[in-house]
Amino acid sequence: MTISSGTIAADPEPITLDWSRTALVIIDMQRDFLEPGGFGETLGNDVSQLARAVQPIAAVLAAARDYDMLVIHTREGHLPDLSDAPPAKVERGAPSLRIGDPGPMGRILIRGEAGHDIIPALYPLESEIVIDKPGKGAFYATEFGDVLQKYGIENLLVCGVTTEVCVNTTVREANDRGYRCVVIGDGCASYFPEFHEMGLNMIKAQGGIFGWVTDSAAVLKALGA
Repeated sequence: MTISSGTIAADPEPITLDWSRTALVIIDMQRDFLEPGGFGETLGNDVSQLARAVQPIAAVLAAARDYDMLVIHTREGHLPDLSDAPPAKVERGAPSLRIGDPGPMGRILIRGEAGHDIIPALYPLESEIVIDKPGKGAFYATEFGDVLQKYGIENLLVCGVTTEVCVNTTVREANDRGYRCVVIGDGCASYFPEFHEMGLNMIKAQGGIFGWVTDSAAVLKALGA
Protein backbone atom coordinates (compact mmCIF):
# COMPACT_ATOMS: atom_id res chain seq x y z
CA MET A 1 0.00 0.00 0.00
CA THR A 2 1.30 3.46 -0.87
CA ILE A 3 1.25 5.88 2.05
CA SER A 4 2.52 9.40 2.54
CA SER A 5 2.56 10.84 6.04
CA GLY A 6 0.62 10.96 9.27
CA THR A 7 0.48 12.89 12.52
CA ILE A 8 0.90 10.91 15.73
CA ALA A 9 -0.54 12.17 19.01
CA ALA A 10 2.46 12.09 21.33
CA ASP A 11 4.23 13.70 24.28
CA PRO A 12 5.52 16.35 24.52
CA GLU A 13 3.66 17.30 21.30
CA PRO A 14 2.20 15.70 18.15
CA ILE A 15 4.66 14.78 15.43
CA THR A 16 4.10 14.37 11.69
CA LEU A 17 6.15 11.65 9.99
CA ASP A 18 6.83 10.83 6.36
CA TRP A 19 6.11 7.11 6.41
CA SER A 20 8.42 6.43 3.47
CA ARG A 21 11.30 7.64 5.66
CA THR A 22 10.16 5.82 8.79
CA ALA A 23 11.19 2.42 10.14
CA LEU A 24 9.56 0.31 12.82
CA VAL A 25 12.34 -0.88 15.14
CA ILE A 26 11.47 -3.79 17.44
CA ILE A 27 14.15 -4.24 20.05
CA ASP A 28 15.18 -7.56 21.57
CA MET A 29 11.85 -9.37 21.80
CA GLN A 30 13.79 -12.57 22.37
CA ARG A 31 12.97 -15.81 24.12
CA ASP A 32 16.00 -15.33 26.40
CA PHE A 33 14.39 -12.20 27.82
CA LEU A 34 10.68 -13.05 27.72
CA GLU A 35 10.44 -16.76 28.47
CA PRO A 36 11.15 -18.85 31.59
CA GLY A 37 14.63 -20.32 31.65
CA GLY A 38 16.21 -17.50 29.65
CA PHE A 39 18.78 -14.90 30.59
CA GLY A 40 16.19 -12.52 32.08
CA GLU A 41 15.04 -15.12 34.56
CA THR A 42 18.61 -16.14 35.48
CA LEU A 43 19.07 -12.59 36.73
CA GLY A 44 16.18 -13.08 39.13
CA ASN A 45 13.57 -11.18 37.10
CA ASP A 46 9.86 -11.86 36.68
CA VAL A 47 9.79 -12.39 32.92
CA SER A 48 5.98 -12.14 32.81
CA GLN A 49 6.40 -8.36 33.24
CA LEU A 50 7.54 -8.16 29.61
CA ALA A 51 4.52 -9.96 28.17
CA ARG A 52 2.41 -6.78 28.27
CA ALA A 53 4.37 -5.35 25.33
CA VAL A 54 3.68 -8.24 22.95
CA GLN A 55 0.12 -7.44 21.86
CA PRO A 56 0.71 -3.70 21.22
CA ILE A 57 3.82 -4.51 19.20
CA ALA A 58 1.97 -7.18 17.24
CA ALA A 59 -0.77 -4.69 16.31
CA VAL A 60 1.70 -2.07 15.07
CA LEU A 61 3.79 -4.72 13.30
CA ALA A 62 0.74 -5.97 11.39
CA ALA A 63 -0.10 -2.41 10.30
CA ALA A 64 3.50 -1.69 9.31
CA ARG A 65 3.53 -4.83 7.17
CA ASP A 66 0.25 -3.84 5.52
CA TYR A 67 1.72 -0.44 4.66
CA ASP A 68 5.08 -1.80 3.45
CA MET A 69 6.97 0.10 6.13
CA LEU A 70 10.58 -0.92 6.73
CA VAL A 71 10.67 -3.26 9.74
CA ILE A 72 13.87 -3.92 11.67
CA HIS A 73 14.21 -6.42 14.52
CA THR A 74 17.19 -6.50 16.86
CA ARG A 75 18.61 -9.32 18.96
CA GLU A 76 21.19 -8.93 21.71
CA GLY A 77 23.62 -11.82 21.88
CA HIS A 78 27.14 -13.02 21.39
CA LEU A 79 29.31 -15.20 19.20
CA PRO A 80 29.73 -18.79 20.40
CA ASP A 81 33.35 -18.15 21.42
CA LEU A 82 32.29 -15.05 23.43
CA SER A 83 34.97 -12.99 21.68
CA ASP A 84 32.52 -10.07 21.50
CA ALA A 85 31.38 -10.37 25.13
CA PRO A 86 33.47 -8.21 27.49
CA PRO A 87 34.43 -9.93 30.76
CA ALA A 88 32.81 -7.06 32.68
CA LYS A 89 29.48 -8.05 31.11
CA VAL A 90 29.86 -11.81 31.46
CA GLU A 91 31.04 -11.66 35.08
CA ARG A 92 28.63 -9.08 36.48
CA GLY A 93 26.14 -9.89 39.20
CA ALA A 94 25.29 -13.35 40.48
CA PRO A 95 22.89 -14.93 37.99
CA SER A 96 22.01 -18.61 38.23
CA LEU A 97 23.42 -18.98 34.70
CA ARG A 98 25.87 -16.71 32.93
CA ILE A 99 26.10 -15.70 29.28
CA GLY A 100 27.32 -18.75 27.36
CA ASP A 101 26.20 -21.32 29.94
CA PRO A 102 23.90 -24.16 28.82
CA GLY A 103 20.26 -23.42 29.61
CA PRO A 104 16.79 -24.79 28.80
CA MET A 105 16.83 -23.05 25.39
CA GLY A 106 20.48 -23.62 24.55
CA ARG A 107 23.50 -21.58 25.57
CA ILE A 108 22.38 -18.36 27.25
CA LEU A 109 22.35 -15.29 24.96
CA ILE A 110 24.40 -16.98 22.22
CA ARG A 111 23.62 -16.36 18.56
CA GLY A 112 22.04 -19.31 16.82
CA GLU A 113 20.59 -20.81 20.00
CA ALA A 114 16.83 -21.12 20.44
CA GLY A 115 16.76 -18.69 23.36
CA HIS A 116 18.50 -15.99 21.35
CA ASP A 117 15.76 -15.94 18.73
CA ILE A 118 12.66 -13.73 18.50
CA ILE A 119 9.46 -14.96 20.19
CA PRO A 120 7.02 -16.69 17.80
CA ALA A 121 4.31 -14.03 18.18
CA LEU A 122 6.58 -11.40 16.62
CA TYR A 123 8.76 -13.56 14.41
CA PRO A 124 10.37 -11.68 11.50
CA LEU A 125 9.34 -12.29 7.92
CA GLU A 126 12.14 -13.34 5.57
CA SER A 127 11.91 -9.89 3.97
CA GLU A 128 12.47 -8.08 7.28
CA ILE A 129 15.86 -7.05 8.60
CA VAL A 130 17.33 -8.61 11.73
CA ILE A 131 20.24 -6.84 13.43
CA ASP A 132 22.36 -8.93 15.79
CA LYS A 133 24.03 -6.70 18.35
CA PRO A 134 26.57 -7.46 21.08
CA GLY A 135 25.62 -4.49 23.24
CA LYS A 136 22.63 -2.61 24.54
CA GLY A 137 22.35 -0.08 21.71
CA ALA A 138 21.47 -1.07 18.15
CA PHE A 139 24.20 1.09 16.60
CA TYR A 140 27.20 -0.31 18.49
CA ALA A 141 29.27 -2.78 16.43
CA THR A 142 26.41 -3.43 13.97
CA GLU A 143 25.27 -2.51 10.46
CA PHE A 144 22.17 -0.73 11.83
CA GLY A 145 23.31 2.78 10.87
CA ASP A 146 24.26 1.65 7.37
CA VAL A 147 20.83 0.05 6.90
CA LEU A 148 19.02 3.23 7.93
CA GLN A 149 21.10 5.29 5.51
CA LYS A 150 20.58 2.77 2.68
CA TYR A 151 16.80 3.07 2.98
CA GLY A 152 16.77 6.84 3.52
CA ILE A 153 15.30 6.55 7.00
CA GLU A 154 14.91 9.69 9.13
CA ASN A 155 12.31 8.58 11.68
CA LEU A 156 12.20 5.58 13.99
CA LEU A 157 9.13 4.06 15.63
CA VAL A 158 10.76 2.27 18.54
CA CYS A 159 9.40 -0.50 20.78
CA GLY A 160 10.67 -3.57 22.61
CA VAL A 161 12.51 -4.43 25.79
CA THR A 162 13.66 -3.34 28.16
CA THR A 163 12.48 0.26 28.31
CA GLU A 164 15.29 1.63 30.44
CA VAL A 165 18.11 -0.42 28.95
CA CYS A 166 18.18 -1.40 25.27
CA VAL A 167 15.29 0.85 24.20
CA ASN A 168 16.69 3.92 25.95
CA THR A 169 20.23 3.22 24.78
CA THR A 170 19.16 2.86 21.15
CA VAL A 171 17.00 6.00 21.29
CA ARG A 172 19.86 8.03 22.74
CA GLU A 173 22.27 6.72 20.11
CA ALA A 174 19.76 7.55 17.38
CA ASN A 175 19.08 11.02 18.78
CA ASP A 176 22.79 11.84 18.64
CA ARG A 177 22.78 10.80 14.98
CA GLY A 178 19.88 13.06 14.08
CA TYR A 179 17.02 10.56 13.91
CA ARG A 180 13.55 11.44 15.17
CA CYS A 181 12.54 8.73 17.62
CA VAL A 182 8.93 8.05 18.55
CA VAL A 183 8.74 5.47 21.34
CA ILE A 184 5.60 3.33 21.57
CA GLY A 185 5.13 3.31 25.33
CA ASP A 186 2.76 0.34 25.64
CA GLY A 187 4.97 -1.55 23.18
CA CYS A 188 7.86 -1.33 25.66
CA ALA A 189 8.26 -3.06 29.01
CA SER A 190 10.67 -3.58 31.87
CA TYR A 191 11.12 -6.16 34.60
CA PHE A 192 10.65 -3.16 36.90
CA PRO A 193 7.46 -1.14 36.20
CA GLU A 194 8.89 1.94 37.88
CA PHE A 195 11.91 1.82 35.56
CA HIS A 196 9.56 1.58 32.57
CA GLU A 197 7.73 4.71 33.65
CA MET A 198 10.89 6.68 34.34
CA GLY A 199 12.52 5.42 31.14
CA LEU A 200 9.68 6.90 29.10
CA ASN A 201 9.69 10.11 31.15
CA MET A 202 13.40 10.63 30.47
CA ILE A 203 12.86 10.36 26.71
CA LYS A 204 10.09 12.98 26.52
CA ALA A 205 11.38 15.37 29.22
CA GLN A 206 12.56 18.91 28.49
CA GLY A 207 10.56 19.24 25.29
CA GLY A 208 11.47 15.79 24.02
CA ILE A 209 15.17 15.76 24.77
CA PHE A 210 15.60 12.28 23.25
CA GLY A 211 12.32 11.85 21.40
CA TRP A 212 8.56 11.51 21.58
CA VAL A 213 6.43 9.02 23.51
CA THR A 214 3.13 7.72 22.18
CA ASP A 215 1.09 4.50 22.32
CA SER A 216 0.10 1.83 19.85
CA ALA A 217 -3.44 3.18 19.40
CA ALA A 218 -2.13 6.59 18.35
CA VAL A 219 0.28 5.02 15.85
CA LEU A 220 -2.47 2.86 14.36
CA LYS A 221 -4.74 5.90 14.08
CA ALA A 222 -2.03 7.91 12.34
CA LEU A 223 -1.53 5.06 9.89
CA GLY A 224 -5.24 4.88 9.26
CA ALA A 225 -5.21 1.25 10.36
